[in-house]
Amino acid sequence: MPRFAKMLAEGMHQRGHEVELYTAKAFFYQLNVPASLKKWFGYIDQYLMFPWQFKKKLKLIPFDTLFVFTDHALGPWVPIVKDRPHVIHCHDFLAQRSALGEIEENLTSYSGRKYQSYIRNGYQQGKNFISVSENTRLELQRFLKNRSISSHMVYNGLNQSFDTLQQAKAGATFSKRIGIDLANGYILHVGGNQWYKNRTGVIEIYNAYRKSNTSNIKLLLLGAKPNQKLLDAFQNSEFKEDIHFLTEIEDEYIPMAYAGANVFLFPSLAEGFGWPIAEAMASGTLVVTTGEAPMTEVGGQAAFYIQKRPSVKEKKQDWANEAAKMLVKLLCFPENTRKEAAEAGIQNA
Repeated sequence: MPRFAKMLAEGMHQRGHEVELYTAKAFFYQLNVPASLKKWFGYIDQYLMFPWQFKKKLKLIPFDTLFVFTDHALGPWVPIVKDRPHVIHCHDFLAQRSALGEIEENLTSYSGRKYQSYIRNGYQQGKNFISVSENTRLELQRFLKNRSISSHMVYNGLNQSFDTLQQAKAGATFSKRIGIDLANGYILHVGGNQWYKNRTGVIEIYNAYRKSNTSNIKLLLLGAKPNQKLLDAFQNSEFKEDIHFLTEIEDEYIPMAYAGANVFLFPSLAEGFGWPIAEAMASGTLVVTTGEAPMTEVGGQAAFYIQKRPSVKEKKQDWANEAAKMLVKLLCFPENTRKEAAEAGIQNA
């Protein structure tokens, strides 16, 4: 969200608007309390202290000021300005759906369910919404019980420059930056450890691909440091010497990481939008992702689709084997053919 807020603020500045960012300051959160209480003290800062402070400041703010909520998770603040010009950005409703028991992969505690209800009661008082995908917009309508509001869909833009760089050159530059020999190419994934990113599924597909042929292409997972579940999948892989976790890579090298990849693998279970898909396509890299919305909205005719990873343990290996067949198909193409296919797909989309 900080990245998204920065993108919106810079865009408004470029258009001549005055922009001021408001957020809760850490006070109770900084107190010397047990780690188990940190989250709750943070909530005091966000939902008790900040509203009280902001209501006093609101009296001095011109009435024609537009208040922009960068995410509907800020719902508890919406009632403060519900009668002022405002708009609420909606990215995904995965936490909301999880709290209602709709997502078996992400069960929510009692306190989590109450917290999501608190958020929902807040944003339901809003009147103007922007969703980042049609899938998200439809979910919003359901949570608002289809009441009459202003609701529009606007796809996310890229907040960094991406280009169809020459694959070998981009790969060589990125190889030098990370100190890993990428002469045989690499499969790339970009994402965090959220349950829906399915990083363990990435390793499962990679294992199946390596077992099906003699290729020694590497797998690069770029993003957050791996959690224990992902580390377990890594340790259990017979190809772990070719699996690399990359963290804290400078922004200037991210376009090279995309452009140098043979294939971008993104088997997410769910998304609000799927920014990495757009970034990979803008880099002229072939994309393999899950064939469900909103991934299909972003990928259009330019991506290659696989089934969603099943929740039943006994079916996961078959899923990985089928997804691996897609990688075999794409990686057997020479570089120029892969680039032509990717660029043709971008034009078709």
